[in-house]
Amino acid sequence: MAAILLKDESYKVMGALFEVYREMGCGYLESVYQECVILEFTDQDIPFASQTELTLKYKGHALNSKYIPDFICFGEIIVELKAVGSITDQHRAQVHNYLRATRHRLGIIANFGHHPKLEYERILR
Repeated sequence: MAAILLKDESYKVMGALFEVYREMGCGYLESVYQECVILEFTDQDIPFASQTELTLKYKGHALNSKYIPDFICFGEIIVELKAVGSITDQHRAQVHNYLRATRHRLGIIANFGHHPKLEYERILR
């Protein structure tokens, strides 16, 4: 059986996301969950950067276009929040692109718009 990538760190991140869902439920805008997750990460001493611009490159040239993931936790885990009916291939592709741009290996999509529980996926590069 393969080891889980960044097991302890991702469990802490997921615990914080579950706590936000337990407290808030579904139905709010993504921006509301963004604020709640910031508070929860802070309360749980999870190191994070929020809304960090990622510089994209093409053949060694920096592009004006930027990617802005919702969070980078522990300096290694991309966390992308959604508040939609369900996670789609477009959301998965977005996280894959963030991983490629940062060279990180783990991304988590957390969808707070799903009922009756938080929908989430781990994305590996």
